[in-house]
Amino acid sequence: MNGSGTGDSGGYIRTIEWDMMNKYKFFPLSMLSSFSVRCALYPFTVIKTRIQIQRHSEIYKGTFDAFSKIFKYEGLSGLYKGFWVSAFQLVSGIFYITTYETVRHFLQQQGVRDSRIRAMAGGGCASLVGQTIIVPFDVISQHMMVLGQLEKHGKTKVVVNPLGINYQGRKKPQIALDIIRTIYKMDGVRGFYRGYLASICSYVPNSALWWSFYHFYQEQLAHISPAGTSTLLLQCVAAPLGGATTALITNPLDTVRARLQVQRMGGFGHTFGVLWGEERLGIFTKGLSPRMIQSIVFSFTIILGYESVKRFSVSDEYKEEVRW
Repeated sequence: MNGSGTGDSGGYIRTIEWDMMNKYKFFPLSMLSSFSVRCALYPFTVIKTRIQIQRHSEIYKGTFDAFSKIFKYEGLSGLYKGFWVSAFQLVSGIFYITTYETVRHFLQQQGVRDSRIRAMAGGGCASLVGQTIIVPFDVISQHMMVLGQLEKHGKTKVVVNPLGINYQGRKKPQIALDIIRTIYKMDGVRGFYRGYLASICSYVPNSALWWSFYHFYQEQLAHISPAGTSTLLLQCVAAPLGGATTALITNPLDTVRARLQVQRMGGFGHTFGVLWGEERLGIFTKGLSPRMIQSIVFSFTIILGYESVKRFSVSDEYKEEVRW
C-alpha cells in the first residue's frame, strides 16, 4: 500500500486517508456508529469485568454461566450496570480517532510508507490520549458493574462493595454520585486515575497491536483473494482476526488493570504479584472467553461501521476511486 492510500487493487483506494474526508459528515456519523456498537456489546464488558475481579471461579464458571446468573438474578439492567457513565467514552472516542488518523497522516507526510508502522504508532498515541480522558469514567462504571455482586470468602459469601456505598433501593444516578463523592473523599482527584498506569500498560499496546494486525491481515487477505473482492469484506474479516490475536497477547495486562481499579490494590507490580499468587498460569486465560468474544464481535462491528462511515464521508473528488 503506498502513501496515497491506493492499494494494489486496480487503482482503487483501499484505505481512505484523513485528508480525503468531509469532517462535518464523519464526526456525527462516527459517534452514532460507535454508540450503537457500544449499546449492543456492553454486556460483554460487564461479564468480563466480573469474571476478572472474582477469585478463581467462585461465582461464575465462565461467560455463559455469568450471563445466565446475572440475567436471572439482576435482570437485563444487571447487564447494563454503569452503561451511561461508560457512554462518556464517546467523547474520548472522538479524540481517539482524530489522534489516530492525524498521527497516520503526519507519518505519511514524513515518508513512512508501511501502513502497519503508521497504524501501530497511530493506535498507540490514540489510546494514550483516549485513556487520559476516559479512565475516570472507567473507574466509576467498573464500580457500578460489580456493586452488589456476591463473592465467596472461605465458607461465607460477602457482597462486593469496595467503597461501602449504600445502594439498596436507590436510583443509578444517585449511586453514581455517591461513588464519585466517596472516591474523591478517600483519594482526591488521584482516585479517579487509580489504575491509570495499568490502563496505559494495557490499552496502549492493545490499541497499537490491534491496528497493526488489522492492516497486516488486510494486506495478506488482499494478496490471496480473487480480483474484485469487496474491500469492505476484507476489512471486516481482517478486524476480528486482529482483535482475536491482540486479545490473546494482552489479556494478563487487562486483568491486572481491572483488579487494580476495582479492588483498590497497591501498584501495578503488587497487583500482578497477587494475581499470580492466586491464578498462576490462569492469569493468561482469566476472563479471556468474554474478552475474546467481545473483541471479535466489537472488531467486526466497529470496523463495519467505521469503514462505512468513512465511505459515506469521503470527499466528492475521491468518490469514484473508492469502492465497497
